Amino acid sequence: MTTPKLSRRLFGASLLALTSAAAVPATIAFAAGKEPYRNPALPIDQRIEDLLSRMTLEEKVAQMIGIWQDKKLVNNEKGGFDARRAAKAFPHGLGQISRPGDRVGAVDKDGAPIAAGAKANIINREGLEAATYVNDAQKWAVEQTRLGIPLIFHEEALHGFVARGATSFPQSMALASSWDTAMVERIFSVAAREMRLRGVHLALAPVVDIVRDPRWGRTEETYGEDPWLVSEMGLAAMKGFQGKTLPLAKDKVLVTLKHMTGHGQPESGTNVGPAPISERTLRENFLVPFERAVKNLPIRAIMPSYNEVDGVPSHGNKWLLDTVLRKEWGYQGALVSDYFAIREMNTVHQMTSGLADGAVRALEAGVDVELPDGEAYPLLPGLVREGKASEAKINDAVRRILRMKFEAGLFENPYVDAKVADKLTATPDAIALAREAAARSMVLLKNANKALPLNPAATGTLLVVGTHAKDTPIGGYSEVPRKVVSVVEGLTAAAGKNLKVDYAEGVRLTRQRVWEEDKVEPIPDAENDALIAEAVTKAAKADTILLVLGENEQLSREAWAKTHLGDRASLDLYGRQSDLAEAMFKTGKKVIVLLLNGRPLAVNRLVEKADALIEGWYLGQETGNGVADVMFGKVSPGGKLPITIPRSVGQLPVYYNAKPSARRGYLFDDVTPLFPFGFGLTYSTFTMDAPTLSRGQIGVADSVDISVTIRNTGSVTADQVVQIYLRDDEASVTRPVKELKRFQRVTLAAGASTTVRFTLTPEDLSIWNIDMKRVVEPGTFTISAGFDSVELKSVQLKVV
Repeated sequence: MTTPKLSRRLFGASLLALTSAAAVPATIAFAAGKEPYRNPALPIDQRIEDLLSRMTLEEKVAQMIGIWQDKKLVNNEKGGFDARRAAKAFPHGLGQISRPGDRVGAVDKDGAPIAAGAKANIINREGLEAATYVNDAQKWAVEQTRLGIPLIFHEEALHGFVARGATSFPQSMALASSWDTAMVERIFSVAAREMRLRGVHLALAPVVDIVRDPRWGRTEETYGEDPWLVSEMGLAAMKGFQGKTLPLAKDKVLVTLKHMTGHGQPESGTNVGPAPISERTLRENFLVPFERAVKNLPIRAIMPSYNEVDGVPSHGNKWLLDTVLRKEWGYQGALVSDYFAIREMNTVHQMTSGLADGAVRALEAGVDVELPDGEAYPLLPGLVREGKASEAKINDAVRRILRMKFEAGLFENPYVDAKVADKLTATPDAIALAREAAARSMVLLKNANKALPLNPAATGTLLVVGTHAKDTPIGGYSEVPRKVVSVVEGLTAAAGKNLKVDYAEGVRLTRQRVWEEDKVEPIPDAENDALIAEAVTKAAKADTILLVLGENEQLSREAWAKTHLGDRASLDLYGRQSDLAEAMFKTGKKVIVLLLNGRPLAVNRLVEKADALIEGWYLGQETGNGVADVMFGKVSPGGKLPITIPRSVGQLPVYYNAKPSARRGYLFDDVTPLFPFGFGLTYSTFTMDAPTLSRGQIGVADSVDISVTIRNTGSVTADQVVQIYLRDDEASVTRPVKELKRFQRVTLAAGASTTVRFTLTPEDLSIWNIDMKRVVEPGTFTISAGFDSVELKSVQLKVV
């Protein structure tokens, strides 16, 4: 999916003046004698059936589409919503408006249409203007269409609300590194609050893809490689966005689980490539986060993935979307297409004859809404009349869409108070949470001779080297926050009066780092030679060097077209960064390396030579303050890797939960990863006792309790993550060498101890057996506990 956004380096005047806010009532009261569907006292099912019975076929299909590039059909010359144009373009109403906060559908300063992709000097709508646009559009839908069906507005919210001025939190991979579900829930509660202030009701998030190939440019959008961790982070995000029950509270939004499924292990590591994955692997890994969400929360929207599995694209996969999702799991919500995915069954997968064929296939598979624009689904009325499409299927789709609108409270409360949208966005509590998240998401990978933390009261010079120590990348699916704190700014503010913080750019990676821009322009060697020389000169006068390396939003990203690539065949540091690192190591000074990136990098040389190494991923708008908190010891790092870091691209795939026959070894190379899943150091030391079980033998229908005692044996308060792994020792099919089943992050003062308790249920012990039935098979199980996936202490459980 794409959207135009402001270049991080190119700022200009806003294109469009704010449209005047429409005078709208806060709520719509039910009047006696009105149609039953307008009566909030009636059950939602009754209201749905009453409204559906009044709709024409064209009105039903209108609910099944959104508009994005077609916003030009409803906008006036200044980019505001125009009810007269809307009535002409959509006489039967409309289901959704895609991304109301962006400028798609307007024209730029030269009169050219603003379409998918970035344009320089395009400033998207902030709170007042976005909320006004929403209110004006909603007023048309509610008051001027025949049945008064309100609109749904959706926006992206991968790591915070993707809107200008909204709070930007650490990227998904970083949040997963926190292993802190309570914090993740708080973060997406803030995102939901900021979305509702602008009249948005549906988040196109969270991403609960399992990623197994870090060449894939969308790696950063995921919560990692493990189905339990991804599930737990996804559930926490959903609770934050939506709450645990429906109807929605006034500060919550509906979620969209995406992308179902197999998206995170594409052939060749390239986006939308076929997923060569068996049904068993799908069920044991990729489908787990979706199934757990559907069975634990009232989910109302799921998005299929772009890729194919076993020759069938997900948007046309009836087995996946109907047999498994609806019939097996009992899912009752809607399925919304990924952007242009119905069209891509023809243009990318080359399996349909055109839009009409794609519409029929998607509808039959169970896709209820076409996004971002109606291209194929507007053909459905004609296809019904030709006997090629089912009106009963359309009715079912519209029922699910209307349920979303009723449960969101849109028929009673379609409008927002535009005047407070900016004031209540990016509030001090939200910014403080972004700082907390940045610090808690960092993973300490090496700390030789206690190189960290640094003493902020020390005398001397701390040289910060790296272009992104000042120009801060915050990852894909981001907008422009009100303030991004750079590493240099954060360290300067936190340093004592006797510690000088100096800066050298070191190397430049790309000419710009606009995620949406198609072209990626490398930097000439001569330009970087001069920057490296300058850094060496400054390093000679420094006492300590902080080297900020990694990638940016152009070097690994969503590849949404052949003209907009984002996947990489290499995991090495890009450009001249290795040369810069070698130059810093040769100075003989203490060198600490901070990585800001979206995917695992094979940084073998950094591990060998650096005094300390931190994996930061993308840390959001409070990057600099979070880094300062960790570097100067205000916060002890407690993050753990949610994904394995390989030594080279040749090791792929290298996910930890492999089968016993995998990883036999290589000639002349190492089969072990550079850093294992779950790894991360702290500024303290911890010990762990072997796990104990409530019972050593249980039946196949029983649960078992696990207790693990840990101690902080160091001198500072610190966090540690207790991880529980399971191995089915004897089964009818091969089982992974280990599988994460539980975890808990705990804070312990120096010298303190605690006992952490978990319960494993029959579901945790179950497998998909030789007959593809989910069962618990009698036998022995090894239950292990540790602070990562390698250094473990174990106990045996017998199941009879």
